[in-house]
Amino acid sequence: MHQILFYIGDFPIRSYGTIVAIAILLAIGLATYMAKQEGKYEEHVSGMAIWAILGALLGARLWQVLFFEWGYYSQHLMDVFAIWNGGMSIQGGLVGGFIGGGLYTWKHKIHFWEFADIVAPGIILGQAVGRIACFMNGDAFGSPTGSNFGLVYPEGTVAYSTYGSQPLWPAEVWEGQWDLIVLALLFLFKMRRVPTGYLFLAYNILYSAGRFALEFLRGDSDRFAGLTAAQWTSLSVMVLAAVFMVYLHFRPAKTSAPKQTETA
Repeated sequence: MHQILFYIGDFPIRSYGTIVAIAILLAIGLATYMAKQEGKYEEHVSGMAIWAILGALLGARLWQVLFFEWGYYSQHLMDVFAIWNGGMSIQGGLVGGFIGGGLYTWKHKIHFWEFADIVAPGIILGQAVGRIACFMNGDAFGSPTGSNFGLVYPEGTVAYSTYGSQPLWPAEVWEGQWDLIVLALLFLFKMRRVPTGYLFLAYNILYSAGRFALEFLRGDSDRFAGLTAAQWTSLSVMVLAAVFMVYLHFRPAKTSAPKQTETA
């Protein structure tokens, strides 16, 4: 767990930003490969990624500030802009990224569900790698295990300032591992040729189900009506994804207009 990897002169190279950048590159790389395999939209992956990244950065920070740590940021407004110190909600990033990507497909008149299916494996791979950034930064930590088992974070991390040297559940590590399991499941679903849109929606349901369960081990979130903000978000995403699955299942298939025949 090293928040700073090394220095270039007096400038610190932080592990959080470095690993997030690697995660984004890997996500784009896999999405480009998937598009090439499908033979469509390859030229749009990089363009969509820019829109999605901008939306994700805005969404991730706003989600963290408004739903997770408003008590702190309401008293330290200037810290809202210090994203290099961490404090980015992956769920808010996904919401913002989906909105940005959706706007891109609308602008370029691209089939949203086809494109979403293609990029879904890349998204979950990026999430898996991104959780390493949380681990290195000492955030997204778990609650005390009450035993000798668990992660002990070093001084200078938010986890240490919250719980000291108590062993904590490795919530962020297990979430990254769950993301890799979801990635494998998506490839299995893809081999079964599921209906268009189902791969992207299955990703949303699977990731949200894992996040909902792991939130019970988290030690950095307040609870509202017995659940954390992330759990309420996960439930909402799963319900919406299921509704869209029903919609796509019963949506009438598009048919081409009948050809007009000329009469002599």
